[in-house]
Amino acid sequence: MGLAILILGVALWAIPHLFKRLAPAPRARMGDTARGVVTATTVASIIAMVVGYKMADIVPLYFPAPWLSHVNNLLVLIAFYIFAIPMARGALSQKYRHPMLTGFALWAVAHLLVRGDLASVIMFGGLALWAVVSILMINAQVPTWSPKPAKGGTKRDLVAIPIVLVTYLIVGLVHGWIGPSPFGA
Repeated sequence: MGLAILILGVALWAIPHLFKRLAPAPRARMGDTARGVVTATTVASIIAMVVGYKMADIVPLYFPAPWLSHVNNLLVLIAFYIFAIPMARGALSQKYRHPMLTGFALWAVAHLLVRGDLASVIMFGGLALWAVVSILMINAQVPTWSPKPAKGGTKRDLVAIPIVLVTYLIVGLVHGWIGPSPFGA
């Protein structure tokens, strides 16, 4: 039952996030209502993924080396920074088209390095697949890209570093409260 709820959660995440690309006309007709629907579905998807993941039996598929936890932590930190690029609006925001999706995909792949069970592969693999498919669909439908004007240069990219570090620490602590600690015992 846990895996079914988990799969439902991943689907509830992916489908509304891809809806704009899969069905642009119906999405446009929904107007601002679509934002509420996507938000509600996203919250439901996160709840379903957490509940399904916790309920799922542990079915090992592969056995990650213990040292990969350090690689995971580094990749997640890098993913957080990549995800923050458009918010910083510095020089890097002019160079990367899909930093949020790229950061999300890197976060998911990093988790696959340390979690070799079926539920993890379904959740993190499914979310990574969603991010990559989103990038490909956006690039196919909108081949040209004009970045938003930068609000600053490299300085804004550097200012994002301490913000990302604090966010990473907070997320890591919360992660430790609800599941395994990324920082060890």
